[in-house]
Amino acid sequence: MIAIVDYGLGNLFSLKSSLDFIGLDTIITNDKSEIKKAKSIILPGVGAFRDAIGKLKEKELDNVIIDEVKNGKILLGICFGMQLLFEKSYEYGEYSGLGLIKGDISPIKNDLQNKNLKVPHMGWNNLKFKENDEILKYIKEDEYVYYVHSYYAKNCEKSILAYSDYEVSIPGIVKNENVYGIQFHPEKSGETGLNILKAFGELI
Repeated sequence: MIAIVDYGLGNLFSLKSSLDFIGLDTIITNDKSEIKKAKSIILPGVGAFRDAIGKLKEKELDNVIIDEVKNGKILLGICFGMQLLFEKSYEYGEYSGLGLIKGDISPIKNDLQNKNLKVPHMGWNNLKFKENDEILKYIKEDEYVYYVHSYYAKNCEKSILAYSDYEVSIPGIVKNENVYGIQFHPEKSGETGLNILKAFGELI
């Protein structure tokens, strides 16, 4: 069973439908005991960093997630959920994240020289591989995935498995031991996204 953490932000059902489609057993929950029983955890989400980390703390899910990771459970953060994995975010202020991956979350627009590039970074972009990993085994370099985001991970070079170019290098998939993060939406990325989720399922 994979626990998809529901902390009150984001539409989780398209993600669950994709996971169900490839045969993974999932449950959407904010129940701490269910999360502890699960074989793996997925942290999804959309919205503002301050609100999201606040919701996790309010429901006391932050410490549960951190403890389960320390116990060796595989965690996958998707899109905004990936950003929550980092140490700090500079989205409308400065906020501490879960601290499971070194680095911080910063506005894309601050680092773009070409002001004609639109933010949010929205639409299809190709993935470049930086490191080999089992989560990439069913896809090839330069396959396209679907992004929607205005902030991106920085100062995390050692954790990057795959990235996309948008003048700056956008970390697309990151990893620190048993913690994975995916910035794009695999559930909206067609067969490529499904193949990444399939590979993730085989890690559990």
